[in-house]
Amino acid sequence: MKKSILYIAIATLLLSSCSLDEFPEDQISPENFFRTENDLRLYCNSFYSALPGAATFYEESTDDVVGRDMSDAIRGTRVIPNTGGDWVWTDLRNINFFLEHSHQCTSEKVRNTYDGEARFFRAYFYFKMVKKFGDVPWYDRVLGDKDPDLYKPRTPRTEVLENMMEDLDFAIANLPESKSANYVNKWTALLLKSRICLYEGTWRKYHTEFNIPDADVYLDLAAKAAYTLLTDGPYTLHDTGTPSEDYRDIFVQTDPYTDEVLLSRCYDLTNQVYHDSNYYRLSSTTGLLGLEKDFVNTYLMNDGSRFTDNPGYKTMSFYDEVQDRDPRLAQSIRTPGYTRIGQSQTLAPDLSVSITGYQLTKYLSKTDMDGNAKSWTSVPLFRLAEAMLNYAEAKAELGTITQDDIDITINKLRKRVGMTGMLNLAQAKSNPDPVLEQIFFHNVDQTNKGIIMEVRRERSIELLQEGFRWDDMMRWKEGSAFLRQQYGQTMPFKGMYFPGTGSFDLDGDGKADVCIWSGNKPDEGDIVYRQLGQEVILENGTSGCILINSDKVKNWNEGRDYLQPVPVQERRLNPSLTQNPGWIDGLGY
Repeated sequence: MKKSILYIAIATLLLSSCSLDEFPEDQISPENFFRTENDLRLYCNSFYSALPGAATFYEESTDDVVGRDMSDAIRGTRVIPNTGGDWVWTDLRNINFFLEHSHQCTSEKVRNTYDGEARFFRAYFYFKMVKKFGDVPWYDRVLGDKDPDLYKPRTPRTEVLENMMEDLDFAIANLPESKSANYVNKWTALLLKSRICLYEGTWRKYHTEFNIPDADVYLDLAAKAAYTLLTDGPYTLHDTGTPSEDYRDIFVQTDPYTDEVLLSRCYDLTNQVYHDSNYYRLSSTTGLLGLEKDFVNTYLMNDGSRFTDNPGYKTMSFYDEVQDRDPRLAQSIRTPGYTRIGQSQTLAPDLSVSITGYQLTKYLSKTDMDGNAKSWTSVPLFRLAEAMLNYAEAKAELGTITQDDIDITINKLRKRVGMTGMLNLAQAKSNPDPVLEQIFFHNVDQTNKGIIMEVRRERSIELLQEGFRWDDMMRWKEGSAFLRQQYGQTMPFKGMYFPGTGSFDLDGDGKADVCIWSGNKPDEGDIVYRQLGQEVILENGTSGCILINSDKVKNWNEGRDYLQPVPVQERRLNPSLTQNPGWIDGLGY
């Protein structure tokens, strides 16, 4: 026990030291650490702090999920920071320090395993940096305070990606194959490779302004990595034969379902390591998140037909619009008949905690976790469903997707939730969805737009609030979709439709659930009240969809906003760093 504590203390010293090549003389130096597998394991544990926590997902807000706040990115009000601004390299230094000392372990097999883990996280680190900044300096060693490479220019994106692929191929070859939702393995590395290559391939394809070649090379790598995982890996979709619950249940487990989940962020009741998912979903003082109306419209009917082909779909009551839809809708928001897990009381959507009325339930677990910061469910970070969608999308973008490809991916996801309508390749190609193209996908490949849009629809629904939406819209070059332009005019995000003031039964149980009122407040009993013009704005004044943040202006700069700016102080310290297009910091170089 004392030995373990000593090693933890050493690892803490390594992480907190400002200069990792200098150690106090009265402390154990790194030359005396990194000797055993236990040493390497203890140090590699520190890498996992770079993985996103639960709040990254349950607080996610872009254009599919919206709340009472709107991000600076969508408002177009981001500024160039003086320092920080995600231009932070601490995690990389930690990883490179490990790789420079792991050779002190004499077992080559053990050393390669943990080097593979470190190189997985180096690729993961650089993926985050490339998504945000594009070209970034590549460092594969620890730099001293006077190292000339501290002042090197940004490494071309193409070279950074090549190095990331080398890291991931090493990780794939050396990480263990056994399942573990707590540690990365060979299969997690394959999925990360697929994720990165899909991002890079579509970025290069659609961001022609950067003139980066080999988009198809990366799309092919994405498809191959995903296919290897699907065919050779030990994972299957979580499917117990209970289609009304299986999808929902993946996101409310204290111990992750390792049939589908490759890697999870775990929390711990015993050690009081919590997150805030339930409270955030149920409190009127938090984000008030809800699904956005246009996004809700993308959910198909259960038979696979388009909801937006139904006459009058724009003005349907909530009860009518959610009937016979893709079952994942009812496992993601409150719909008629909804009950909390382990409870029997049916609950209607609550407009006091959801600004759109489409009240989110994904990640909402049992009632004993409802307190402020008292949820301890695990959060899936890598799961098999993503591999299926990565494979399908890469093949669609390449123009090589077949019906068999769809059947082993998208149609498996639909069968898991009990949909009766399967995706048909020929129909998707011959009959592209005009609503998807008009609202979300203005920049889609016109040759294969029908099937590409259907794959994107499936991805957006299956991976709702799992941290993908922003990245997907960036790589597809669809930031302008945030504006919801209509007749050349930017429109607010929207929520439920109401035909006017009055009381409304949202779940069809014969009892009113919400009252939209004007003038003198009525007394309709214990229901939610929303004052027209104050607490709720309707698009036509006295009727229409709820308008979300109608007082906030949205703006998207196509020539600037797909990348973040490099902080001013970083460019002052290193004049070799160029600024990203469209961001003017006044430095003149």
